[in-house]
Amino acid sequence: MRKYLRSALLVLAPVVLFNTASADDHHPAKRLVNFAAPAQLNGTTSSLGKTGVVVKIQSAAVAKDGTITVRATIVDADGFPLDRLGVASKGPVSMSFIATYIPAGQTQYVSYTTTVAKPSIPGNTNPPQTQAANDSGGAFTTNAIGDYTYTFKTKAPATFDATLTHAIGVSAQRDLSEYGTFDEWSETSNDVFNFVPNGSPVKVTRSVVTTNACNQCHDPLIGHGGSRLTVELCIMCHTPQTINPDTQLTQDMKVLIHKIHMGSSLPSVKAGTPYRIWHRGQWSDFSTIVFPQDVRNCTTCHAKEATQADNWKTNPSAAACGSCHDDVNFATGQNHVNLAQPDDKQCKNCHTPNAVSDLDASVPGAHVIPNNSTSLPGLVTKVIKVDNATPGNAPTVTFSVMNKSGVPVDISKITSIRVVLGGPNTDYQTGPGAIRVSEDPSKTAGTNGVYIYTMTNKIPAGAVGSFTVSIEARNSVTLLPGTVIATTATDAALPVEFYFSVDKSNAVARRQVVSTEKCVACHADLGFVHGGTRNATQECTICHNPSLVDGTSSQSVNLAWQIHSIHRGENLTNPYVLGTTNYQEVRFPGDLRNCSTCHVGSSYLVENVGAKALVASPGGFTKTTPPISAACQGCHDDIATASHALANTTILGESCAACHSAGEEFSVDRVHQRIF
Repeated sequence: MRKYLRSALLVLAPVVLFNTASADDHHPAKRLVNFAAPAQLNGTTSSLGKTGVVVKIQSAAVAKDGTITVRATIVDADGFPLDRLGVASKGPVSMSFIATYIPAGQTQYVSYTTTVAKPSIPGNTNPPQTQAANDSGGAFTTNAIGDYTYTFKTKAPATFDATLTHAIGVSAQRDLSEYGTFDEWSETSNDVFNFVPNGSPVKVTRSVVTTNACNQCHDPLIGHGGSRLTVELCIMCHTPQTINPDTQLTQDMKVLIHKIHMGSSLPSVKAGTPYRIWHRGQWSDFSTIVFPQDVRNCTTCHAKEATQADNWKTNPSAAACGSCHDDVNFATGQNHVNLAQPDDKQCKNCHTPNAVSDLDASVPGAHVIPNNSTSLPGLVTKVIKVDNATPGNAPTVTFSVMNKSGVPVDISKITSIRVVLGGPNTDYQTGPGAIRVSEDPSKTAGTNGVYIYTMTNKIPAGAVGSFTVSIEARNSVTLLPGTVIATTATDAALPVEFYFSVDKSNAVARRQVVSTEKCVACHADLGFVHGGTRNATQECTICHNPSLVDGTSSQSVNLAWQIHSIHRGENLTNPYVLGTTNYQEVRFPGDLRNCSTCHVGSSYLVENVGAKALVASPGGFTKTTPPISAACQGCHDDIATASHALANTTILGESCAACHSAGEEFSVDRVHQRIF
């Protein structure tokens, strides 16, 4: 069972399932809207009709007596200044601020602004905890419409160090609910401003993970009921300073996020202890979370654009490492080769930032995914040509198999190799000459890695147009054989499809609907599917066509229906079961309305669905479902949608395009539109 990480961190925003803003809309480095001068308001007429909010901190200061001030501007999506009180422009804008600094010799923020949090579970006698928090009770001064100075109620200690990096964070939320247009994602903006009070240049910052890295999957990141959209703001509160009073668990970002993304894979969870946080009167349980790729892919989140992106390998610590490996007792050495570590001073002695070999004790080496090991020989397949490919004849396929260094591979000595034939390319296994077969060519003799294999299956009579041949190959390899860390890995070739004509017409590829590149943005690779041999979306479609049905549940495994249903997961009305796996428990980390997350170009539009083949109906409402309805019902699997689709299908076919094609009132683009 694979369950995907929910888009909204439940500990932060328990009720949010889907996110509805572009990743770039709220990222400081990507803002294109500059603060507009008050004169642009032109009597407020233009601003009254605009939505959105962009907050920008212009300056900040800490006076000698510890008084903290910040000047911030707020504008709408088109750059017109906003009235904070909602008089001169629609909707009041609330702004909350936090003030922090980075102590000398340290790397994380410490907040000047704090609160005392008491346990809220009835009967809990844990002591209250002082936590980082927003300032409360400060005063605003209006410099001009859209231009405000906030004076914190909290003061820095008189002994504060004016030579250290300080930071002010702000979350601005515009409330347009009175006008019926409020959307918490488009009406929220964050900003963080780093400065040194004595005027010196900022030399020390905190940037281990960026918002853009999170938004590869989360589309976009959101927390605390919509008030937090950037990691840069999150890390100002989520420091070792913040402890949950009910669970006594740290809310430090490096621990919290590692544990959430590990979820069901945490040793503690496997041992029976759930990982959950009591927040705002309810439990947020992360024990069923499954990260949509291998958790050893540290650089998925620790991307190079972050200033301290290499922290994951250069600064090992009990807190960071123990957040995933939470069965290690650093005090006693249990599950740590019996080596006790009272502090982090010796970590780097063994856990170096540079690997000598895969799977060694270095941080990068210990996180090597065996199937990605650079020491694997690497299988590379290529279809050179297809002969005798006419109806009624068995095609002869000439192909090569080499390793990544160009050395020929003996296919009789590898674990598996298949020649796959599918067609027609209008939509596999549907229409004239439909075929999908897989054959084993491993006993074919070859010369210098080149093999000529004549298939036992023939191109069906009546076949026309284009067909596809591909090679799928993999081999089991033992890494570091003879050592105590010997590990078995799968060395799989990336399948490459070869398109050919059976009737002398020009060979045409099967239409591309989704791309491997879009899938790997979240999954890193698709190697978890079918032993790694079908690590490409165009390969998937050869088998996952309208005719494919699960042998156990009899539900459709047509790719459009299958992938929509799996990613819709817990929001499905009816269970989607393949074999014994119920995908109704899957959590999608992004916004399902954003079709282009997976789709290429306009391939998601109803007018671009392709061949008109019937699909086996997994919902049980009808015996079969036509293609457009099938794609839509993969997500919208309720009986009302099925009835709507059925009522708009006649002997002439589906009438979906009449209302849902591009430009129509209920086009796919419009019904999936997100407010920005």
